[in-house]
Amino acid sequence: MFAIAIHGGAGTIPRATLTPDLERTYRAGLQAALSAGYDLLRQGAPALDATEMAVRTLEDNPLFNAGRGAVFTHDGHHEMDAALMAGHTGLAGAVAGVREVKNPIRAARLVLEKTEHVLLAYPGADELAREHGLPLAGPDYFFTQQRYDQLQEALAAGRTQLDHAASPAPTPPAAPDPNWKRGTVGAVARDQHGHLAAATSTGGMTNKRYARIGDTPLIGAGTWADKRVAVSCTGHGEYFIRAVAAYDIACLIEYRGLDLAEACRLVVHDKLAPAGGEGGLIAVDAQGNLALPFNSEGMYRASRSEAREEVVEIY
Repeated sequence: MFAIAIHGGAGTIPRATLTPDLERTYRAGLQAALSAGYDLLRQGAPALDATEMAVRTLEDNPLFNAGRGAVFTHDGHHEMDAALMAGHTGLAGAVAGVREVKNPIRAARLVLEKTEHVLLAYPGADELAREHGLPLAGPDYFFTQQRYDQLQEALAAGRTQLDHAASPAPTPPAAPDPNWKRGTVGAVARDQHGHLAAATSTGGMTNKRYARIGDTPLIGAGTWADKRVAVSCTGHGEYFIRAVAAYDIACLIEYRGLDLAEACRLVVHDKLAPAGGEGGLIAVDAQGNLALPFNSEGMYRASRSEAREEVVEIY
């Protein structure tokens, strides 16, 4: 049974800041990404292709903190991370801090398919993308007024915002929206051949410094796939790194014999939450079961399978 789940970030998503029109816009963005991946699976495409396509669709949507919607660093540029992994081969590719690649997830796939490495950072990752003809873009492409305003608010307040949940734009003259802290996108899938894959992409942290890298491009922390399960995480990256959260799901299934739902619940609610690790994850197992748990107020998410109709949710 083929199946797919996607996310657009998890964290504080106050209902009061999400107007009906804005909510419809976010739902439409999630639905478009879900359909892009699901249609490939239905046509018999590999899970890796489906997850990459779903993430590319979200990267192209400026509402989400990945690709075109990436947030600004302290120095006023963009540093984007991405990773993907094929469960049936164990191969993975990731990039960190890329600045010019329109779709960082495509650069991550280049690392997987065209190099002997797993993780490349800026400027080498951008160089690889350039050598293989990936579409590149300058600062104007990645500029959005919402993200720029968020940077100015953060600079004025002297704070660094954490990564991972997509964020509605505040409506002036309202007070700064606490929901603009975070942002990440991701996808997991099982294809018709029973193969699993996971992909994750992020624009990182508003006002971040020192070339900080979160969990997204770290295989086992924010992204993981093997023959049993595929996982893409979204949340406070430092906690997911220390917990090796994505791989921990796989370990609980393999070594403790837990089913997918229980393994995900244990990591998200029993391990991450007590430590302060706000966020969530999406996962699919070898049988096509899906899990989308989160311990935050909301998580932009959607899923669909042969046996299950499309579901698009925020809270």
